[in-house]
Amino acid sequence: MEYILHLSILICIYTMLSQSLNLAAGYGGLMSLAHAGFYGVGAYTTAILTTQFQLPFLFILPIAILINGLLSIIVASISLRTIDDYFIICTLGIQVIAFSLMNNWMEVTNGPLGIANIPMLNIGGYIFEDKFPFLLLTLSFTFIIHILISYIVNTSFGYTLRSLSEDELYTASIGKNIYLSKLTVFTLSGMIAAIPGVLYAYYISYIDPSSFTINESIFILSIAIIGGFRNLKGSFLASCFLILLPELLSFAGLPNSISANIKQIIYGTALVLIMIKSLKSQK
Repeated sequence: MEYILHLSILICIYTMLSQSLNLAAGYGGLMSLAHAGFYGVGAYTTAILTTQFQLPFLFILPIAILINGLLSIIVASISLRTIDDYFIICTLGIQVIAFSLMNNWMEVTNGPLGIANIPMLNIGGYIFEDKFPFLLLTLSFTFIIHILISYIVNTSFGYTLRSLSEDELYTASIGKNIYLSKLTVFTLSGMIAAIPGVLYAYYISYIDPSSFTINESIFILSIAIIGGFRNLKGSFLASCFLILLPELLSFAGLPNSISANIKQIIYGTALVLIMIKSLKSQK
């Protein structure tokens, strides 16, 4: 039962991450490979503020969101000078820089040793010692983020984003500010990514740079792609699929070396099929 609760918490965390990326990539057309960096900033902010300053959750969460917002503006202002594939490469470079800082800034992040002894989550005197209450909390945040993003994409700004991702020239011709729209949606996406980062740090109670590599960014983007861009419910289903797949293969009794290869084959096949379906729908 504990293991099922653990997997459920991870599914919620990755659902939040993929939905936040879906806002930028699916609606804004900004395919980013820096999302694990924003995720990591949220986690490290939590670890540092709890272990060194003993700040409570209700202070840490808005601080982490604000820091991610400021960093997102900086990253966007650099990346948005490029377009299409160059934008992806630029965010890839920024992700590499973020990981390098986490891995080498010993005075702040403790480098590859990470930060341990993160205290249990405490809200109003209630300590989340067990997994079930923590699952309820992550479910609540997942639902709130889903509602928030659903609201954003159904406003006039959301329709501007849809138009922007389909045809920038047309969007500009009707008087919309392309740069400001992209900057705003990228910043919102990064700010939302801080929330699962905060929750992850409290849940695991130990973080290190290995959790926020480029592979993690690719994994988050893959969830968004498999779940379907502009499909927030699909992000949840894709998270379930990609997180539970290794567990199902292990239950099949296959050796780890074989199950890992089968996982990659299924994972790659799913991506190819989704991309083929996406290309057909655009014709």
